[in-house]
Amino acid sequence: MPPISQQPPSSVALRLEDSVFAVKKRVVGPLPRVGLVLGSGLGGFGDTLASLAKVAYDDVPHMATAGVPGHSGHFCFGRVAGVPVVCMQGRVHLYEGYAVDRVVQGVRVMARLGVRCVLVTNAAGGLAPTWSRGDLMAITDHINLTGVSPLAGVDDDSVGPRFPDMTAAYDGQIRAALHDAAREAGVALRDGVYAGVLGPQYETPAEIRMLRTLGADAVGMSTVCEVIALRHMGVRVGGLSCITNLAAGVGTGALDHADVQATARARQGELTALLTGWIARIGQEGP
Repeated sequence: MPPISQQPPSSVALRLEDSVFAVKKRVVGPLPRVGLVLGSGLGGFGDTLASLAKVAYDDVPHMATAGVPGHSGHFCFGRVAGVPVVCMQGRVHLYEGYAVDRVVQGVRVMARLGVRCVLVTNAAGGLAPTWSRGDLMAITDHINLTGVSPLAGVDDDSVGPRFPDMTAAYDGQIRAALHDAAREAGVALRDGVYAGVLGPQYETPAEIRMLRTLGADAVGMSTVCEVIALRHMGVRVGGLSCITNLAAGVGTGALDHADVQATARARQGELTALLTGWIARIGQEGP
């Protein structure tokens, strides 16, 4: 077996090369410095970028098609407060039947484009009875209950180390910048732990009691694998949840994805102000 430095690229690295090449052919201008993943009902922010250029996931090799309502399936390139930005307007999920490599392909593409700081957003269920629909939560940590990792399988040091440290998966400076932007915009922002589950069914009341016992404050069906993949590639990560419903046994009434999207859209103005202020702050740090 040849030394690691002489080993051929893995399939992950080769797929990344294909995807990045296709994206670069379609985008003119400076490469992005900041990335955002826009979750259910939050994709409208991508359409607010200055000098907006869109690349459909369907036009990028190895990118899976977004099939869930509220996930339009585009890379959005442009500027916010003068900062070159790329947004993933929607994502794909494990519960859609995609392998984990396909689920994280988009964030890996952003990393290969040179993005060194990504904010991953999602719609989530709140686990605390004192919380309300529409609350915003900066993620301090996560619990991966999906049963999978994007790093399992053949190791390739050209993508990232075999055993990445996840002690500070969610960057404290990124979170501080989120809180600063929230104060300036007059937006209330909580802190909490996000539990990532497989889905697609919503959790039972017993499962919610378990998650609360484990220390989770919110639960959703995305984010954790993306964060693992980004940290593996050395990208700084922040997380932001929009609490679009109170989880089973915490709130009242049936849980419905249409309500999730509607709640997220209702916060669009405040989210735009928050994300714009955050990008302006992060952009001051330089490349």
